Amino acid sequence: MKKSLGKKIAKITLIVLGVILLLLLIVPFLIPVKSPEGLASAAQLASPDSKFITIPFEGTDGIDIHYFEGNKNSNNEETVFILLHGSLFNSYTWSEVINFFDSKGRVYAYDQIPYGLSEKLLPGDWEETNPYTQDAAIEQLFSFMDTMKLQKAVLVGNSYGSTLAVKAALTNPDRIVGLILGDAAVYLGGEMPSWIVQIPQIKHLGPLFARGLGSGDSFFNQTYLDPSKLSKEKLDLIKINTKITNWDFALWEYLSAWGSASNDFISNINKINQPVLVVSGDSDNIVPIEDSRKLDTELPNSTLEIIENSGHVPQEETPELFIKAIEPWLDLNF
Repeated sequence: MKKSLGKKIAKITLIVLGVILLLLLIVPFLIPVKSPEGLASAAQLASPDSKFITIPFEGTDGIDIHYFEGNKNSNNEETVFILLHGSLFNSYTWSEVINFFDSKGRVYAYDQIPYGLSEKLLPGDWEETNPYTQDAAIEQLFSFMDTMKLQKAVLVGNSYGSTLAVKAALTNPDRIVGLILGDAAVYLGGEMPSWIVQIPQIKHLGPLFARGLGSGDSFFNQTYLDPSKLSKEKLDLIKINTKITNWDFALWEYLSAWGSASNDFISNINKINQPVLVVSGDSDNIVPIEDSRKLDTELPNSTLEIIENSGHVPQEETPELFIKAIEPWLDLNF
C-alpha cells in the first residue's frame, strides 16, 4: 500500500514538473514583444546643434553617427578631444563641459551605437562582425576619427567610455596622445556565457528587458549623489534613444554582445605610457572609488583626482568641480 502511494506521489510530481517545464518553454513565446507606437526618427529628434555622419564599418552599408562639435573657440587646433559616454548615456552627458573643452582645443562628442540618435542596427543590417561588441566600438571610434580626418586625439571617457578609451590606447597607441578616465568601469563586470543569450526564450523576451532597463529612472538616479539635481529635462535627453523606432531591439543586441566581452586587456594597462588623468566622484555608487585608485596605481604615467560631493557622472552633477579638477592637468600636458 505504501509502495503504491509512493509511486502515485512520484508520478504526480513528475507530471507537475513536466507541466512547469512545458510552461517555462512555451509561455515566454506567448508574451507579445512589439515596439511601442508613436516613435520617431533620429532626424525628427535632432537638436539645432546636432550633426550626423556615416562611418564605414565592414559588413554594413555604413553606420549613421550623431555627434556634437565645438565652436572652435580655441587657438589650439592641434589638440583634439573626443568625449566618450558610458552605457545607457549619450553625448548629451557632456553638455555641461563641452564648451570648456572647446576653449582648450577642438572637441567632438558622439553617440556610440545604439545610444542617443545614432543608428539602431538590427540583425540583417550587418554581415559577420557584430557592430555592438566592444572591439567593434573601438573600430568605430577610429573610423569616426578617420572620417572626420582626426589623426590623433585625447580621449575623455566616463564609465564604460573610459573602458573604451583604455582599449583604444592599447589598440592604436600612436593615435591616442592622452586619456582622461572619469569613474572608469575598467574592472567592472565579467563575461556572461554567450549561450545564455542564445536561449530562444531569452532572445524572445530580451527586448522587454532592454526596454525596462533603458526607459526606467532607477539606474540614472543611482549615478547622482543628489538625484534631485537630475532634472526632467536632463533625464529626457539621457533617454532620447527610447523615442526612436526599434531602440529596444537594438539595445538588446548591444547588451547581448557587450555582456560577453572579455576583460583580458586589464593585464596590459601598465603598458599605457601616455599621460593619464584618473577622475572619480567621491560618492560613486556604480564604480567603487577603490577601482579608480587601483587604476591610478597600475598606470605608469597617471594622476588621480577625487571630486568631492559627486557621484558617477561628475561632469554632469558637479561640472564646475570637474573642470577645476582637470584644467591644471590639461594645461600642464597640452
